[in-house]
Amino acid sequence: MSDETFEDATSLHRRLDELRIEHQDLDDAITRLAQLPLGDELMLRRLKKRKLILKDRMSAIERLLEPDERA
Repeated sequence: MSDETFEDATSLHRRLDELRIEHQDLDDAITRLAQLPLGDELMLRRLKKRKLILKDRMSAIERLLEPDERA
């Protein structure tokens, strides 16, 4: 593995970790907001949409880091 490839992989791992933290934070916020008696439905939908976007980004990075091996 070249130095450039190693740096790219390290950068992707770091970004993936950041996204996972943000995803968990959103999950916590969604849980708290959903428990409120008069929760903000619009905010709840926005947070859930953001969470799905993060999940898609995490999946894309994971595929870059561990591509499928073709036989």
